[in-house]
Amino acid sequence: MHKFEDMGTLIVHPENKEQLSALKAFMKAFNISFEENKQPYNAKFVEKMKISKQQAKEGKTVKVGLDDVWK
Repeated sequence: MHKFEDMGTLIVHPENKEQLSALKAFMKAFNISFEENKQPYNAKFVEKMKISKQQAKEGKTVKVGLDDVWK
C-alpha cells in the first residue's frame, strides 16, 4: 500500500508532441497515474494578457505604494 501523503506532484512542460508522447509512454510503463489537461486558456484571458504585456513594455503601468495596497 502506498503512503499518498508522502507522494509529490510533478507538473511537466514538454516542448513538443514527441516529448509528450514519450512522457506518457514512460508513465504508463511504470503504472504512474497522470492527468492531462487539454483545456486551453480562455481566449479572452489570453488576449488581455497580451495587451497587458504590451502596455508594460510601453511603460504604461501604475505603481501602487505599500501604504496604498491595503486601503
